[in-house]
Amino acid sequence: MLTGCYGREDFSDFDDFARNFRIEAPADFNFAFDCIDTLARLSPDKTAMVWCNDGGDEARYSFAQISAYSDAAARFFAASGIGRGDAVMLVLRRRAQFWFALLGLMKLGAVAIPSTHYLLAEDIVYRNKAASVAAIVTTDDATLLAAVEQALPASPTVRLRVSLGGERDGWLSFDEGLARFAQGAPLPRVTRSEDMLLLYFTSGTTGLPKMVAHNHRYPLGHIATARYWHALHADSLHFTLADTGWAKAAWGKIFGQWLCGAAIFVYDQDYLDPHRLLRALCRHKVTSFCAPPTVYRVLLTANPAAYDLSALERVTSAGEPLTGDIFNRFKEQTGLSIREAYGQTETVPLTMTSIYTAPRAGSIGKINPLYDVLLLDADGNEVPDGAEGEICVRAQRGSIGLFTGYYRDAEATNRAWRDGMYHTGDMARRDADGYVYFIGRADDIIKSAGYRIGPYEVESVLARHPAVLECAVTGVPHPLRGQVVKASVVTAPSCEPSEALKRELRAFMKENAAAYKIPRVIEFVDALPKTISGKVRRTAVRDADKTKG
Repeated sequence: MLTGCYGREDFSDFDDFARNFRIEAPADFNFAFDCIDTLARLSPDKTAMVWCNDGGDEARYSFAQISAYSDAAARFFAASGIGRGDAVMLVLRRRAQFWFALLGLMKLGAVAIPSTHYLLAEDIVYRNKAASVAAIVTTDDATLLAAVEQALPASPTVRLRVSLGGERDGWLSFDEGLARFAQGAPLPRVTRSEDMLLLYFTSGTTGLPKMVAHNHRYPLGHIATARYWHALHADSLHFTLADTGWAKAAWGKIFGQWLCGAAIFVYDQDYLDPHRLLRALCRHKVTSFCAPPTVYRVLLTANPAAYDLSALERVTSAGEPLTGDIFNRFKEQTGLSIREAYGQTETVPLTMTSIYTAPRAGSIGKINPLYDVLLLDADGNEVPDGAEGEICVRAQRGSIGLFTGYYRDAEATNRAWRDGMYHTGDMARRDADGYVYFIGRADDIIKSAGYRIGPYEVESVLARHPAVLECAVTGVPHPLRGQVVKASVVTAPSCEPSEALKRELRAFMKENAAAYKIPRVIEFVDALPKTISGKVRRTAVRDADKTKG
């Protein structure tokens, strides 16, 4: 493990952990050099990644191989005109090349923008313009390539297109680039810890997605994630289910895991099949598994008790609240307690059920002692135990594990970072024993099957249909997905509500938005509740849904 290089790592109990857990970041920390290359020297043949897909393909990569591929990727990008500070969008699903590309960009000092493959042309245009994207690296999926091509005329900053597989008109081949630049001179270090490392687009409840900026100190914050929440060690094989386009991948598929010297397991699945997933856990003897509650709900439909999960040492969950029935049923079938944590795209875990904390159903654990986390009322006063308060962090922007701000959005940054604190916008309560319980979002974010969906993203597309006069998008409970998207629609005067119109609206959304944004519930209403200023009150829409039962 390298975790001991950055502070004390073993503690006698939670009190000792709470008092003494600290992380020290060097002035020029660079994860690719200081973790991957170091492990390649110390343990060159140790397995770093086990990769497989639904087609039966499998591969293993040692730390020496990961290091070499990242060097090749850096040389390829540099030869293609990418350098320090350039923004590069990575749309690579769970392909192994994602890790090679990401680490190569780190070594160059370029800024990686991991993105989901569900993006449509208009999503890509928005991201290209917002972040001044210089290059896009994608899988060889025909639909995705077409979406990028469609976005290019409105994306003047994009000067390089790269895809997996062979070269095609206007595109370079990443795989051929790796082979061509496998050998070369050692790469110089050009970054400082405060330099930008990552940009994540995250959905809010108003406006288009914001850009969450993280610096090179950010990976060190995930020592807490992997060492104390996932409980990883050098012999662990950890599997976080998330796609690489989401920030949860940074939590569970890269940083803390490799700092612990553990191997990561990557299952490049086409869709969630609980039986295939359970067979993968068994066959590869995965020791640590992390997924959102939605996945545990689905796994329970496949009777996990029938599978040999004896290699599993730890199961964890984050992304949405875990209900007590899922916690209890999974423990009954496997003997394992799901240990929750809470954080955001902007942070690492702010609370967690650590190795020094016994799990409690419904709790997101205790406060991560790396941070001064407070629960505050609307006046900024700390609330007593048992009372509801906003989760806030007393810290500086860009502290280890915390974002530096919303890129190119000073107004949003200043709303979040004020009075010497980061305001998460999430509400929780704490009991007398220090366990924290998540209550809900102070705003209107929808969490469906692990996806974060901003209502405005859906409303802005749906409102373009001529039959829609007004609409409000909210989340409604769902037994498997946690929530699904609901659209409350006021039709234009010339249109009559009907089941046929619902089908037409869904078809329109399918053509113009990512699949996870399509409303599964559409309700026609005469009017939407609004404030005096004319803003739709989504809270009132949700309250009305509750009264309907």
